[in-house]
Amino acid sequence: MRTVPPRRGSSPLTALAVAVAVAVLLGAVPAHAEPGEGGTEKLRNALTAAAKAHIDATAKLKNSKRRQGELATELKTVEARLTDLTAQVGEVAAQSYRLGRLTPMATLLESTSPDEFLNRAMNLDVMAQRDGRKVRELTEGREAAKNAKIAIDSEVREQEKQLDVLAKNKKAAEVALAAVSSGGGSGFGGGSASAASAPRNSDGSWPSESCSVNDPTTSGCISPRTLHMLKQSQADGFKRHVSCYRSGGGGEHPKGKACDFSAAPGGFENVSATGGDKTYGDQLAAYLKNNASRLGVMYVIWYRQIWMPNTGWRSYNGGGSPAGDHTNHVHVSMY
Repeated sequence: MRTVPPRRGSSPLTALAVAVAVAVLLGAVPAHAEPGEGGTEKLRNALTAAAKAHIDATAKLKNSKRRQGELATELKTVEARLTDLTAQVGEVAAQSYRLGRLTPMATLLESTSPDEFLNRAMNLDVMAQRDGRKVRELTEGREAAKNAKIAIDSEVREQEKQLDVLAKNKKAAEVALAAVSSGGGSGFGGGSASAASAPRNSDGSWPSESCSVNDPTTSGCISPRTLHMLKQSQADGFKRHVSCYRSGGGGEHPKGKACDFSAAPGGFENVSATGGDKTYGDQLAAYLKNNASRLGVMYVIWYRQIWMPNTGWRSYNGGGSPAGDHTNHVHVSMY
């Protein structure tokens, strides 16, 4: 019996079955492609420069204050030692004045035997060493106190310098934001400050990093600090769809230093988040802001507001679309 070839095409049920099978094999696909970062390249560069300079100045200021505290403790110890040494040297001087000092030669000539001569010679040497050491220690202590005071004054000047830098960068951030912001923002509630800190340099600054580790959200790369932020956020319950690396579009995404977190469970949707999705975004935005110093966050954009460390929450106008206004996703840029 001849085999009848199958009809060309397929029934709707067959097509549906194939679609379901593909979805199961490949996993859920975001509702829409990753949103654009929003704003002009000039704006993004200005925001990044202002936030980065602010974070750098803050780290230097904190390190200078730490150093000043160490120097103050050192000075206090030195001054206590100086008080003790001054008293000891004063006692030596007073004793010499009361008893008078015989010359070494007269003391030795009064010896009645060779053994006594040697003993007196040794005692004279011990006294000379003791008195000389006390005077030397006093001189060195005074020099150490002087140097500590100079160093403290230097740290105070450094702090004044960094405070000036912070003020200038706050102004620069406000100038950059003027193009997209009409004033202050109310911010978002929730979001505990519970993230583990990313590694820092010994002076408290952030180490320089590049796009050098695999991005688990795309086929690209991200920086180690961005990966740390992503893992910490997910560990603290923010597990909805995320996209970090992007090859084009400017901003921090191509550098592997930015991520977009969708508000909707299934991925990026071209609608503004409401209800539980809005609450999820609110809590995530607050979490990233509250943990900014632990994670190395430069700025966060969510639901027509932008947070920067030198301005706080400000209003944000990205053009009116859900992607541009960031009402369908939370954007975070990393140092």
